[in-house]
Amino acid sequence: MRAGAAELLPWLRLTLTPGIGGETQRKLLRAFGPPDAIFNAGRPALVAVVGNRAASLLLDQDHAAVLEHALAWAAVPAQHLVSLADPEYPQSLLQTPDPPTLLYVLGRLELLNSPALAIVGSRNPTPQGLGNAERFAAALADAGLTIASGLALGIDAGAHRGALARSGSTVAFVGTGIDRVYPASNRELAREISRGGAIVSEFALGTPPLAANFPRRNRLIAGFSRGTLVIEATVDSGSLITARIASEQGREVFAIPGSIHSPQSRGCHRLIKEGAKLVETVADILEELRWSTTTGGPPTPTAVPDASLDAATDAGRLLQSFGFDPFSLDEVVTRLGLTADRAAVLLLELELQGNIASMPGGRYQRLPTPSTNGSP
Repeated sequence: MRAGAAELLPWLRLTLTPGIGGETQRKLLRAFGPPDAIFNAGRPALVAVVGNRAASLLLDQDHAAVLEHALAWAAVPAQHLVSLADPEYPQSLLQTPDPPTLLYVLGRLELLNSPALAIVGSRNPTPQGLGNAERFAAALADAGLTIASGLALGIDAGAHRGALARSGSTVAFVGTGIDRVYPASNRELAREISRGGAIVSEFALGTPPLAANFPRRNRLIAGFSRGTLVIEATVDSGSLITARIASEQGREVFAIPGSIHSPQSRGCHRLIKEGAKLVETVADILEELRWSTTTGGPPTPTAVPDASLDAATDAGRLLQSFGFDPFSLDEVVTRLGLTADRAAVLLLELELQGNIASMPGGRYQRLPTPSTNGSP
């Protein structure tokens, strides 16, 4: 049920008062109850709980224009303000140490309390990593899970697209005001998510993409989800922050391994060493979550025969020689004993057939052969 302006106004006033952060908000809510009771408590009572400075910030500031702007935003269909007291508030976030007092939601409100799995990873993934994000998200969505991520470039965007291609059940937690899209190149993806899934922010309208906001966004992704799957991450990736928070909150952490030569795999390998579950198939995740589907779980993939894998051909020799490790034209020439012209033609043919993909820096990587049912 959509809350009215009179009901929302005290929540907005509490959360939009500059200088009153989440910890102070929770202290006030514990002491006085709902926000209208906070503002009716009187200055002496407020001072006794949060001190003179915070009491003055709450009672003496006039930000009516900001409050009216937020109320006008929430009056539009499919745009919601959800407070801690609302039944639609994500129950999974209530189990975390610092749940946001108020959420801005654009899209399907019912997804806030759906079972979810987070998929996060590199902003600069390999073609194989991006394909894994899309395929795992699609298969997990088919299994009945909502896919949560952060609307970033790379793995996040691939996960959202994979879910949208199936059930559409995906939730994007953002580190800006919900009326801003970051990065701007994901604007069309954000529109698709708002129509088929949901976008969620704890930040006030108009909040720019400040660096400090994204670790806070990550804690919501982790807290909202039953587990977090990391697909490609360097050792200093923000995705490892999400995984750490998930582990600290008692959620499952999953990681897909990769080449020992790829910097994009080292973050996942570190997580696996630290106890994350190594994932090769969707069934690995569903089994750990003890998740059953009406179909009894995803079918076992069956490989599609590929003539290019014939070891007697140059193409087959190339693919078998390098496996899924990135490689360059010069390495093909050296390892297979081909001329540079022949190697260049061979790489072009394999790329056109969808067997390999070009990468930055003049390198290439083999792509996984899709299964007949499209599941990883």
